[in-house]
Amino acid sequence: MKFAVLVFPGSNCDIDMYHAIKDELGEEVEYVWHSATDLSKFDGILVPGGFSYGDYLRCGAMANQSNVMAEVKKAAAEGKPVLGVCNGFQILTEAGLLPGALLRNKNLKFMCRTVQLKVENTNTLFTNQYEQGEIINIPIAHGEGNYFCDEETLANLKANNQIVFTYSGENPNGSLEDIAGIINERGNVLGMMPHPERAANDLLGSSDGLKLFKSIVKQWRESHVS
Repeated sequence: MKFAVLVFPGSNCDIDMYHAIKDELGEEVEYVWHSATDLSKFDGILVPGGFSYGDYLRCGAMANQSNVMAEVKKAAAEGKPVLGVCNGFQILTEAGLLPGALLRNKNLKFMCRTVQLKVENTNTLFTNQYEQGEIINIPIAHGEGNYFCDEETLANLKANNQIVFTYSGENPNGSLEDIAGIINERGNVLGMMPHPERAANDLLGSSDGLKLFKSIVKQWRESHVS
């Protein structure tokens, strides 16, 4: 399986994502600059964290205007897995690929530490290697990770089982319903604020994030390798 790691001006988690895929997962991966106009050779798209365009205007708003986002939308429409982490999650909401918005943390402070997540839905291409209700340790590093949506959107997220991860015990940023990660209705686009790529090896304090990437590969191989 071949992954693209998108790189915007201000991305700072692209190297972490690349390392997780190449060195921990053992799959093919390439950096792709934001001006790219073709992602057709890639099987999965990874939108990493950081501060794209300095987080000016709104987090992710300027990145959504980059050439590559038209290709990300095309890949999503084709059913390819698209993962957005932290700023990548913000970009996906700005692009309309996921509902809702990410607001300033409730305490108005940037937070960087490991938190516990609960796996709410294992019937996705991103979570099939987890157990239902499994508690995992994943780092966060964000100032605007407070997930918000209107009542109708929240009802739809619940009805369609689109809430994939919630914060367990402590809600660090004030997210509605403790939401830490959601998927689109089709199930091939995931956005999450915590960083699974920073939890891909026990030397980093946790390897719980590696299961997410293994889930993607497992689903892809079952669909593409006879």
